Amino acid sequence: MPKLKTKSGAKKRFKVTAKGKVKCLAAGKRHGMIKRTNKFIRNARGTMVLADEDAKVVKKNFLPYAR
Repeated sequence: MPKLKTKSGAKKRFKVTAKGKVKCLAAGKRHGMIKRTNKFIRNARGTMVLADEDAKVVKKNFLPYAR
Protein backbone atom coordinates (compact mmCIF):
# COMPACT_ATOMS: atom_id res chain seq x y z
CA MET A 1 0.00 0.00 0.00
CA PRO A 2 1.27 3.50 -0.78
CA LYS A 3 1.61 6.11 1.90
CA LEU A 4 -1.44 8.26 2.59
CA LYS A 5 -1.22 12.01 2.38
CA THR A 6 -2.27 14.19 5.30
CA LYS A 7 -4.62 17.00 4.28
CA SER A 8 -2.60 20.18 4.70
CA GLY A 9 -5.67 22.18 5.72
CA ALA A 10 -6.31 19.74 8.56
CA LYS A 11 -2.69 19.99 9.71
CA LYS A 12 -3.23 23.69 10.36
CA ARG A 13 -6.63 23.34 12.06
CA PHE A 14 -6.43 20.25 14.27
CA LYS A 15 -4.05 18.83 16.86
CA VAL A 16 -4.27 15.35 18.39
CA THR A 17 -3.78 15.09 22.14
CA ALA A 18 -1.80 12.34 23.89
CA LYS A 19 -5.01 10.44 24.61
CA GLY A 20 -6.06 10.63 20.96
CA LYS A 21 -8.68 13.35 21.22
CA VAL A 22 -8.79 16.08 18.57
CA LYS A 23 -8.40 19.74 19.58
CA CYS A 24 -9.65 22.59 17.39
CA LEU A 25 -10.35 26.30 17.55
CA ALA A 26 -13.86 27.60 18.11
CA ALA A 27 -15.97 28.28 15.03
CA GLY A 28 -17.76 31.55 14.37
CA LYS A 29 -15.15 34.00 15.62
CA ARG A 30 -13.67 35.38 12.40
CA HIS A 31 -15.94 38.34 11.83
CA GLY A 32 -19.31 39.77 12.86
CA MET A 33 -18.41 39.96 16.55
CA ILE A 34 -20.68 42.96 17.06
CA LYS A 35 -23.79 40.80 16.70
CA ARG A 36 -22.49 37.97 18.91
CA THR A 37 -23.28 37.95 22.60
CA ASN A 38 -20.54 38.52 25.13
CA LYS A 39 -21.25 35.06 26.51
CA PHE A 40 -20.63 33.46 23.11
CA ILE A 41 -17.36 35.35 22.61
CA ARG A 42 -16.19 34.41 26.09
CA ASN A 43 -17.09 30.73 25.73
CA ALA A 44 -15.53 30.45 22.27
CA ARG A 45 -12.11 31.55 23.52
CA GLY A 46 -9.20 29.13 23.20
CA THR A 47 -9.41 25.57 21.96
CA MET A 48 -12.10 22.91 22.24
CA VAL A 49 -12.18 19.13 21.97
CA LEU A 50 -14.18 17.66 19.11
CA ALA A 51 -16.96 15.18 19.79
CA ASP A 52 -15.92 11.53 19.41
CA GLU A 53 -17.83 10.98 16.16
CA ASP A 54 -16.33 14.08 14.55
CA ALA A 55 -12.86 13.18 15.82
CA LYS A 56 -13.18 9.74 14.22
CA VAL A 57 -13.85 11.31 10.83
CA VAL A 58 -10.98 13.80 11.14
CA LYS A 59 -8.47 11.16 12.19
CA LYS A 60 -9.49 8.63 9.54
CA ASN A 61 -9.86 10.89 6.52
CA PHE A 62 -7.70 13.94 7.17
CA LEU A 63 -4.95 12.94 9.62
CA PRO A 64 -4.28 9.27 8.79
CA TYR A 65 -1.03 9.06 10.77
CA ALA A 66 -2.28 10.79 13.92
CA ARG A 67 -1.68 8.72 17.07
